Amino acid sequence: MHDFAFTPETGGLILVDKPLGWTSFDAVKKIRGAMRSVVQRRNFKVGHAGTLDPLASGLLILAYGPRTKELPMLTGLEKTYTGTITLGATTPSYDLETTPEPQAPWQHLDAAAIHAAFANFHGEVMQRPPNYSAKRFEGERAYFLARDPERAHAIEMPALKVLISSLEVTAIRDAEVDFEVHVSKGTYIRSLAHDIGQLLGCGAYLSALRRTAIGPYRAENAHSPEAWAQRIAPLPDRGD
Repeated sequence: MHDFAFTPETGGLILVDKPLGWTSFDAVKKIRGAMRSVVQRRNFKVGHAGTLDPLASGLLILAYGPRTKELPMLTGLEKTYTGTITLGATTPSYDLETTPEPQAPWQHLDAAAIHAAFANFHGEVMQRPPNYSAKRFEGERAYFLARDPERAHAIEMPALKVLISSLEVTAIRDAEVDFEVHVSKGTYIRSLAHDIGQLLGCGAYLSALRRTAIGPYRAENAHSPEAWAQRIAPLPDRGD
């Protein structure tokens, strides 16, 4: 970041390491506030390329000024994630947004069975988005319906074709399985975790997720929203 120069006239891209618990909007708001305080324009444009859930950390690409026009292209790039699925239970949201409920034993599964299940998810696959997602169902955001006890049962999200370029098991620790995956735009890693659990017959949910790359851009070159805000609009030194 030492050679970063904020250039509002020409615009630019910045790589943000979104912390766990932050929404993508939280990260944009923090950095946009710093930029607007410098340019003194409330309509100064800042946007991001691909939402990252609050329960996930990692790379978020922000564009500002004229380069916000590049966001649709950046959103379409392949994404890389590392994460953990937990076997033996499911959740309505397919992750830890909702409470895990035991489904079936997993202890009989050996490494070969787990690897074989993961191998089924490669190339073009049909995937059903989670009911707890921002996808629209009959005109409404699915997550609004999913949280409504009277309407949740009526949601039947249509399956969509996604591309999984590679999926690798990187570690197995009892019920926890670590993985790395490269996927196309629109792939839900939560749904992938759920589908693997269904194939194994024990159920599974996504218990950790980190986005490590978007196309050629990598998380190790990113910085926190606070670090970016301080670099763009430094706070005065009070000399304490």
